[in-house]
Amino acid sequence: KGIPERMAAFEQFLIDNLDQRGRVTYLQIAPTSRSEVPEYAAVSRAVNEALGRINGSLGEPGWVPIHYVTSTYPRSVLAGLYRLAAVGLVTPMRDGMNLVAKEYVAAQDPTDPGVLILSKFAGAAQQLSAALIVNPNDKLEVAEAIRDALSMSKRERVTRWESMIGPVREQDASWWAAAFLKELDGNDHEPASSTDRTHSAAEGLLDHSGP
Repeated sequence: KGIPERMAAFEQFLIDNLDQRGRVTYLQIAPTSRSEVPEYAAVSRAVNEALGRINGSLGEPGWVPIHYVTSTYPRSVLAGLYRLAAVGLVTPMRDGMNLVAKEYVAAQDPTDPGVLILSKFAGAAQQLSAALIVNPNDKLEVAEAIRDALSMSKRERVTRWESMIGPVREQDASWWAAAFLKELDGNDHEPASSTDRTHSAAEGLLDHSGP
């Protein structure tokens, strides 16, 4: 999922924007899974090393740059965190549709929405083109996107959100199923509305305090 790379990009952001230290906190929710798989264990070590380095070198009394949580939370709690976050950092190295990006958009306050930063390798990037699209391999590009997202005017944030919420609401799981079946057999299947959403963990959330 690119967590070490995401942390490195946030570290770069703090290095390049000294005035943001103590004002921006990165929350990473990553429930533990497949710990017995060697590749996952290696990623876990890399994450812990990056976490210790960044918090140790950039942290200050009363402020920790990154909060890393491995607990599993119910959908209602995640929705609340999405809504509170000024930025949704969804930057997988490669992925399918990535429902976290859509969940973040759906949870926003229409009058004061946050900004979605989305990997160009996520399938959702085709639908959510109003997000800040980045190459997750380029930490400088992601760091600049974080800066731009946090300084973005409310008017632009609302405009971007409004262009994304339509596809999120209209093209739900039932719509995609009908579209897929239509491609398979050439028949029209009327998409049905669905309120059932897949539970996913947050990619990365940034909380911003101060003006």
